[in-house]
Amino acid sequence: MTLKIGNVELENNVILAPMAGVTDMPYRILCREQGAGLVCMEMVSAKAILYKNKNTQELLKVDERERPVSLQLFGSDPDIVADIAASLEDGPYDIFDINMGCPVPKIVKNGEGSALMRNPKLVEEILTKLVKAVKKPVTVKFRKGFDDTCINAVEIAKIAESAGVAAVAVHGRTREQYYSGKADWNIIREVKKAVKIPVIGNGDVFTPQDAKRLVEETGCDGIMVARGAKGNPWIFKQITHYLETGELLPRPSVEELKAMILRHGQMMMEFKGELAGMREMRKHVAWYTAGYPNSAALRNEINSVATLEELTELIGTRL
Repeated sequence: MTLKIGNVELENNVILAPMAGVTDMPYRILCREQGAGLVCMEMVSAKAILYKNKNTQELLKVDERERPVSLQLFGSDPDIVADIAASLEDGPYDIFDINMGCPVPKIVKNGEGSALMRNPKLVEEILTKLVKAVKKPVTVKFRKGFDDTCINAVEIAKIAESAGVAAVAVHGRTREQYYSGKADWNIIREVKKAVKIPVIGNGDVFTPQDAKRLVEETGCDGIMVARGAKGNPWIFKQITHYLETGELLPRPSVEELKAMILRHGQMMMEFKGELAGMREMRKHVAWYTAGYPNSAALRNEINSVATLEELTELIGTRL
C-alpha cells in the first residue's frame, strides 16, 4: 500500500519512527534498504540549530540512499521553529516533522515534546507558522494525550489539519505511560475518523501480524515502527511482504545476522569514527542478538569492544 504525504509519494506505508540514539544515518540507510517507505531522523532541537550547536551538525546529515527522509524538529517557540525549518528547506529533507510526543523529563520541563499537548493554542501557533514558512510537507507526531486527565489527540489532530499539516502520527500512549503498558489503538481510530489527512498509527508494532491488526482495527493510513525496529531492520521487509501476500518471511539466518551487524559496524565507523562508532554499536548488538543462543555472554563481552576488528572477531566466534 502506498502513502502520499503532501507531494511526497512513499513506495509503501511502513515507516521507521524517529528514535533518539537509534535512528542515526547508518541505521536509517539499513532500514530503508530493507524496505522502509520513509525513515525519520533523530529529533533535533530548533534552538540548538539556531545557536549552531556542534553536536546537531551530525544529527542533520543525510545520505541520498535513505531518502525520502523526514527531519524531526522539537521546540516550543513558534518563530524559532518556523525560521529554522525555512533555513533548512533547501537541505536534503523531504518532510519536516514536529515532535509533540517526547516524554523525557528535561524536554517536558522546557515545555517541549509531549508538554505541548497541554497547550493546544501554542500547538496551533507553532503549526500555522511552520506550514507558512516552508513549501515542503509538514507532519506532527503526538501521543494519546499528556496524562489520563488530558486525552486530546483528536483535538490536536484537528488543529493540525486546519493549520495545513500534511499528515499526523499518533502514538497510542499518554506521556505519563512513557512506553509502558499497552498502546491504545482506539485513539488512533478516533483520530482517523476525525480528520481527512493521512493518519499514521504508532505503538506496539513488533511483528507483521501486529502491523496488519493495527490497520484493520484503526483504519490508519500508515504504520510506524519504533522499538520493533531496534536490532531488526528486516521488520520492514517482513511487514510489507506479509501485507501484500499474507506470507510470513523466515527470521534472518545467523549468517545474515552477522553480515548485517558487521555492515552496520563498518558504516558506524565511517560515520562517527572507530571508537565512538563501536561504543554506539554496543547497544545495537544487544538488540540484534536478543533471543539468539549465547546472546547473554555476547552482550557482556560487547561492552569491551573498541575496534571494528574486535567486533568482527566477537561476532565471528560468539554467534
